[in-house]
Amino acid sequence: MVSWTLVRISLGLALLAKGWTQTIVVNNQVILADASSVAPAFAFFNASSSNATADLFPGETKQLTHDVLANLTKLSLTNSVLFRFPDPKAPIRTPEDCKNFPGDSAMFPGTVTTTVFNLLLGGSLIHTRPFASPCFPDFQNQNSTTCAEITSNWFNNSYIHTDDPTSINAILFQGTTCVPSVVNPWATHCSLGSYPTLSVNVSTVAQVQLAINLARNLNIRLVIKNTGHDFSAKSTGAGSLSLWTHNLKDIRFYDSYQEGSYKGPAFKMGSGVQVFEAYRAAREKNVTIVGGEGRTVGITGGYILGGGHSPLSSIYGMGSDQVLSMEVVTADGQFLTASETSNPELFWALRGGGGSTFGVVTSMVIKAFPKIPVTTLTFVLSTGTDVLVDQFWQTLRAYFQDFIKYTDAGMYSYFSLNALSGNYVWTMQPWFGPNLTKTQFEEITAPFWNATRIIGVDLKPVYKEYDDFYEAWDESFPLESWGTNLQRPGSRLFPRENWENQTKLSETFEAIRYVVDSGGYVLGFNVAPNPKGGYPDSAVNPAWRKAVLHAVDAVTWTQDMYPEQIQFWSSILTYDWSPLWRYVSPGSGAYLSESDYIEPDFQHSFWGDKYERLYQLKKKLDPWDVFYAQNAVGSEDFQMSENVFGILPSQNSRLCRRKPGPVKQ
Repeated sequence: MVSWTLVRISLGLALLAKGWTQTIVVNNQVILADASSVAPAFAFFNASSSNATADLFPGETKQLTHDVLANLTKLSLTNSVLFRFPDPKAPIRTPEDCKNFPGDSAMFPGTVTTTVFNLLLGGSLIHTRPFASPCFPDFQNQNSTTCAEITSNWFNNSYIHTDDPTSINAILFQGTTCVPSVVNPWATHCSLGSYPTLSVNVSTVAQVQLAINLARNLNIRLVIKNTGHDFSAKSTGAGSLSLWTHNLKDIRFYDSYQEGSYKGPAFKMGSGVQVFEAYRAAREKNVTIVGGEGRTVGITGGYILGGGHSPLSSIYGMGSDQVLSMEVVTADGQFLTASETSNPELFWALRGGGGSTFGVVTSMVIKAFPKIPVTTLTFVLSTGTDVLVDQFWQTLRAYFQDFIKYTDAGMYSYFSLNALSGNYVWTMQPWFGPNLTKTQFEEITAPFWNATRIIGVDLKPVYKEYDDFYEAWDESFPLESWGTNLQRPGSRLFPRENWENQTKLSETFEAIRYVVDSGGYVLGFNVAPNPKGGYPDSAVNPAWRKAVLHAVDAVTWTQDMYPEQIQFWSSILTYDWSPLWRYVSPGSGAYLSESDYIEPDFQHSFWGDKYERLYQLKKKLDPWDVFYAQNAVGSEDFQMSENVFGILPSQNSRLCRRKPGPVKQ
């Protein structure tokens, strides 16, 4: 039974956390007359323990301290010990076989603990329900109108998914346990699956610290969700506690900001800021920033932590190259600044080392650049009466010929290839020319257009010129699709050296054609994040610095296929197409945020020769293994207890340490 005396005391503490100073009376006794009576304990409400050059956001000044925890202990607050920081003098405990799971007696937060936790959080704890739960009776929230809205927007409106504390893009690995009829017409029930059991709607650093400390002390799985875009379901996990950072939306602009050798315009942005919000803020200040093409991607979340390629990468480099400092809560619950001069090892790792690995970032300071014009080009080529298959591939080969020339000019292109409709289709959406006029664009690409005339293909190009990046981006890139369980992607970074040798280029081209001929879907990005002005030393995959093509291959299947058929098609990606792509690009790698869910040797594929350093740093900063995500640094030490379609680890299962013998069920 809940002790309501303790709950009321806890409520008083939570109200103080929100700045309230009213008298708290329990059993006719004045417990807390005002905030001043516990001022030392609650110093975190105006704390500034970081070494930030930029002023902290209001939510970052609200921090947990040892004094706060001591005060909770003095008040005999139930389970307050669960929120304490680790004792630096105490040995690291022997790790349990598995993360504690709902149903594990006394080891997973029960009613009393979650009640106290929620009160200390200020009421921000969410007992999660799947996004599609209104379509089913299981969570007592069935609503036909809401279900119809979810169903009609499921695939083509990523805004509604990123605004939900549970929804993720990679539902195949979630278990597809609660989806509308448009995804699974035979579904009759909804269950939590791999969606977290509890979620914290984060608005302060103190909330992050409380959650990390609780997860570490109870050995429960902790996940971090900003938007849920990741291809590998990094932001979900069965039986987990989730930190939902999506609403950390603060944005502050500096006309002249100095950090290390940099002096110039910059933005400080909360980790919940999405690309469309960041680009809009930059336009209002008449500057340009480096971000992704996806509108609802979290720019200062997993995007930058994973490296982040951009339509501007051939000029300015990766998204992570632009970061000047970060505010972060580490696995020991401490809040600190990571920059070139403050915790530089952590700063090195956070830029490209991957999300959900080294800490929870609450904000970043990133560079801004002058406003720039852009010219774009779009076209579609499809086989049929007017275009033969040979002409299609000859035209594409002519385009591939000058990838180095295009990226040296700062260009970026985003294109797709497939034959899923029966015809081969190449869609250029768009060919992006930052800082180029239409005339300059035409001059650079003239050899390609001469080749198309010789081949006998009329691409009917559509050019557009823009005064600034924002308008070009806004009109060029489609809203991201979401939430299918009928495909699985992989990727490869193809190096510049393959274009410096015609034999290697032909092998590369044929390897990509093989995937399309075999029924696959290919997305291509002609981009080279190796800017002329150089780039900082960071954890970014070194293969990015040598690449001129980032290609994504995806295998698809149909809803009516048997599981054995789906397993067969899914295996083709990893064991047929990917080996061929690796064979023609030895020593290269793949982009961790858009990759095969079971990427072979992911450690070196995603980080090359930097992995050993990252792994050692992970063990140093997080000896408790608080942070885990699929294919993240150190994840090889764990395994899921169940698989999907035979070979794909299911996030809808228990997370256990990898060791010989049977896994705990």
